[in-house]
Amino acid sequence: MTENINRYIDPLTDFGFKHIFGSEPNKDILIEFLNTLFQGEKRIIDITYSPTEHGGSRIEEKKVLFDLTCTGQDGEQFIIEMQRTGQKFFADRCVFYMSRLISAQLPRGTHDWNVPLKEVYLIGIMEFQFNNINSNYLHDIAFTNTDTGKVFYKGMGFKFLELPNFDKQEHELESELDKWFYLLKNLSRLNEIPRFLDKRVFQKIFKIAEVSKLTKEQRELYESDIKAKSDWKGGMDWAKEQAAEQATKEATRKTLLKVASELKAIGRPSDEIAKVTGLLIEEIEELPSI
Repeated sequence: MTENINRYIDPLTDFGFKHIFGSEPNKDILIEFLNTLFQGEKRIIDITYSPTEHGGSRIEEKKVLFDLTCTGQDGEQFIIEMQRTGQKFFADRCVFYMSRLISAQLPRGTHDWNVPLKEVYLIGIMEFQFNNINSNYLHDIAFTNTDTGKVFYKGMGFKFLELPNFDKQEHELESELDKWFYLLKNLSRLNEIPRFLDKRVFQKIFKIAEVSKLTKEQRELYESDIKAKSDWKGGMDWAKEQAAEQATKEATRKTLLKVASELKAIGRPSDEIAKVTGLLIEEIEELPSI
């Protein structure tokens, strides 16, 4: 397993993501990342990491396990989620996660709405593509008035990083945001630090991301993650091949049935049609007349 380990860890594994973005000594990395994502919309000076397990206000409510959560200096909360594959109810889950943190702001039984809610944001780092959104690699989603396009409520929002849509090469990078996307997608493939990633925060990431500097326990966790990701990718590739093969078979059969129907329509005998198409005589005889 170790022969496939590169110089730098993969930030898109569970271990890699939390090792780089989820530790108190390196919280300046997450602060810089968030500030780049918000692009001046807000300025985060400090954060406090929060528990990743969040229970409901009632015993019967299901516990929620976040990938990473933190609170800004003004009480605003950030959920950072990594998602490897698309799921039918992914958007529903994101809304549910947000609702948990919002509902938790008011103590159980209170009816006092004179205190404003703290802001809540969800950042989704996705290794898959949305099916119904444009080809942008960053999606900034908020509650808006559909008639005017103006934001209705500024206290919550979603930022989705659609990594498959980012395909810029080094010479095409135009902004700090581009550099973050490039780093997320390519860190584990690099053997040295590129010149254009000379900013202090990037230098720090490369320093802590070196596999050789991991402890024995950390390396074991990382190698386990790498194997799991490799197994997942292999499974996905196999599923795609099977789906493509099945689609080809179905298309071929559909064509043969069409040919058989046309031959039957001009009076060719079933046994002759069977020889030409490879279909069973019983199948041919059951075909409707054109």
